[in-house]
Amino acid sequence: MATVRKTITLSDHQDAWIKAQIARGAFTNDSEYIRDLVRRDQEGQNKLSDLKQMIAEGLESGVSNLTLDAIWASAEDRSRSREA
Repeated sequence: MATVRKTITLSDHQDAWIKAQIARGAFTNDSEYIRDLVRRDQEGQNKLSDLKQMIAEGLESGVSNLTLDAIWASAEDRSRSREA
């Protein structure tokens, strides 16, 4: 994996926070902490994008003629199949 060197500016409070995370053993250095934050942000953005797409699909599908119980049962079935 190629890496790019970056220079960032942090407040004293932010720097102390990162150092505390390293001191408690959560990370080995500042770079590892920052990379973890970026990975988490990427995952969050991907989840948000997926959710927005699902909402748009739901809105575009129109009004259903199914009962609430049938819709709920279908959602539970889909959830179980994703977990398996």
